[in-house]
Amino acid sequence: MNPNVRADLDGCRAAHARLMETLESVTDEVARRPSRLPGWMVGHVLAHLARNADSHLRRIEGARRDEVVDQYPGGRDGRASEIDAGASRSAASLVADVRSTAAAVDAAWEAVPEEAWGRYTRAVSGALVPLSGLPFSRWREVEIHHADLGLGFGYQDWSEDFVAQELPRALATVPRRLLDPQARRQLCAWLLERAPSPGPLELEPWE
Repeated sequence: MNPNVRADLDGCRAAHARLMETLESVTDEVARRPSRLPGWMVGHVLAHLARNADSHLRRIEGARRDEVVDQYPGGRDGRASEIDAGASRSAASLVADVRSTAAAVDAAWEAVPEEAWGRYTRAVSGALVPLSGLPFSRWREVEIHHADLGLGFGYQDWSEDFVAQELPRALATVPRRLLDPQARRQLCAWLLERAPSPGPLELEPWE
């Protein structure tokens, strides 16, 4: 196995383990609280994490068959419908769903034959990505949405290995999200040590 893929699998497994600890505090009352995502309760975030795990299982199985499959049946609308349908379940049901699907993903990665890692899968955006890119994709989902739960785990708790990979990706989105020409100039000059820090910046949504 490629060592980078192995490192991503290990990072994902560790992120799952940290999430499982947080799930110990989820009660029915907690599941109905607002999360840090506008319009989503904690239950929505948990439902999303479970259905995202299913989406990885779906693509892993497709890659093993050498078949490109959609990440979510029905695309973005299907994804949203599944989350809404599951968000109001009891805390016990939500937690069991997240636990079982995360464990299934961890087990499925370890059973992927070497030749399948280079096969392509289709993300909800329509982009084709190799299976080897999915372990970090899942790791990213877990780290970010763990913090979105608002249950004591925050961005300050993200692992150093995760930040080392995600920070360059996030920074690469700035040129298309920073629309103010003067702010773009000052940011560029600051990075080149030719101007003071531009301070808070107004960025377009990252999605």
